[in-house]
Amino acid sequence: MKDNMPMNVLLLHPEFPDSFWSFKSVLDLVGRHALNPPLGLVTVAAMLPEEWSLRLVDCAVRPPSEEDWRFAEMVMITGMIVQKPSIMQLIAEAKRRGVPVVAGGPYATSVPQDFEEAGADYLVLDEAEITLAPFLDEIAAHGARIRAPGEPARRYTAGGKKPDLTQSPVPRFDLLELSAYDSMAVQYSRGCPFLCEFCDIITLYGRKPRTKSNAQITAELETLLKLGWRGGIFLVDDNFIGNKPNVRKLLPELETWQAANSFPFWFDTEASIDLAADSDLLQAMVRSGFASVFIGIETPDEDSLELTRKHQNNRKPMSESLETISRSGLRVMAGMILGFDNEKPGAGERIVRFVEENAIATALISLLQVLPNTGLYTRLEREERLTGRVVGAGQMEALNFIPTRPATEILREYVAAYRALYDPERYMERVKRQFLMVGIDPPFDVTRPPATGKPPRRSPATLWRLFLNDFRMYRAGAVLIWRLGIKQSATRRLFWRNLFEIRRKNPERLVTYLAICAHIEHFMPLVEKVASAIEEHIDRLGKAGHMVAEPALVPAPVLPRALAGKQ
Repeated sequence: MKDNMPMNVLLLHPEFPDSFWSFKSVLDLVGRHALNPPLGLVTVAAMLPEEWSLRLVDCAVRPPSEEDWRFAEMVMITGMIVQKPSIMQLIAEAKRRGVPVVAGGPYATSVPQDFEEAGADYLVLDEAEITLAPFLDEIAAHGARIRAPGEPARRYTAGGKKPDLTQSPVPRFDLLELSAYDSMAVQYSRGCPFLCEFCDIITLYGRKPRTKSNAQITAELETLLKLGWRGGIFLVDDNFIGNKPNVRKLLPELETWQAANSFPFWFDTEASIDLAADSDLLQAMVRSGFASVFIGIETPDEDSLELTRKHQNNRKPMSESLETISRSGLRVMAGMILGFDNEKPGAGERIVRFVEENAIATALISLLQVLPNTGLYTRLEREERLTGRVVGAGQMEALNFIPTRPATEILREYVAAYRALYDPERYMERVKRQFLMVGIDPPFDVTRPPATGKPPRRSPATLWRLFLNDFRMYRAGAVLIWRLGIKQSATRRLFWRNLFEIRRKNPERLVTYLAICAHIEHFMPLVEKVASAIEEHIDRLGKAGHMVAEPALVPAPVLPRALAGKQ
């Protein structure tokens, strides 16, 4: 193949299974198909030769059509472990049609053998800013080839190197069907400075957080603005404040850009709980337009946090930190985990009590899953406590390791916690209490400067998209009032009482309050799906002796010393 020869490339993003974050019923209310777009694919697309013709299909929006498959001379696919079923189906279909498959992303990097066994021809692993170039050289020299039976996939790795993100291009947002998404996605940094034992981020992206430049971020925002996007943007960093010096430099420029463009966006992100200790950083985030932050609480049990090396959560009382963040004006979402080593009975109840006491409306609770290439994986492999299953870390997956207390006890607590957290009345009351705290009494001045300058001129197409978006919002509001305030007996009384209380005490956040109330439409059926799936796991654990569930069933030599004296 000659340099820069045209090629038709089909970029495929696999479907996500129904999970805590899918919000299918809520997205239907506002006429959206998915929460966020496939940022990895549109970033890779920006690094491909200009002569190539690109077509992106997000399976959350629609499946690839016959025309898409006929178009494809090469397929490029990425995804996470939770997307495994869809990934494997797409690879199988490409192989059936004789189309070369290129795979990359976090799942392929962690478990490349899964993709090799599925038939992928090329594995572009680690971070594309380094590994994509040698792959493109290969294609330029030899063309896209399907590997022969028995031939290994061609692998491209970074050899431990991490790219300079200031060289990363503006993603090809123009390839997206913007109206299909509830929020856009932008990445500022990769990596995290902490050592949480169960997390694979530091393995994939390192402990030294690398960031893009301020100019890169504003260029990406400009691109989205020109394409007509208005509304939410999820900063997909695993820890937005991992590199605090650079974040401090970004936020004033971000605030200035937002003000100059009449604040067209609000931002959501993920950060560590030590955000609460930095008042200046909190203030700068709120002034720049940040609305919410997801925090990995994991567990209120301090011993479990120490054991799993989540030391940052034990530096000061977590409840105090969460209140500080909420009062600043950021809505807190939290991640909770059951199944840590040496966890005492009743951990599920303690999680529910912690969430209720801190009025955390959106609380993801999951069972601990051992991911490849983590400190936890290495330790449990050494202790011979892995079951050999690589799971997708979804909310309906059972444990994939031998825990230090009866597995069935953990699973039952998990189901009970889900039912308690998303009981309609308890949820509606928790949402109300959260919005009676968020931003009502901030510990600093969060007054924004008036917008300066003129926003970009809006094209007719942009104006039409904005009209449709407003129409969807009004329609969604009407449907929400009908469902929660009239039709749904479990929420009717609380809906009206709480609505008027929020309208009186925190009117600026009334619209967001209603949106979070709407999430119960997703959580009620999700609870039943989770309960049904986990109860099936419990039944199987009780019937299959070879699926070791209880520490007492583990041969003594396998047990770590910490357990040996407890049998």
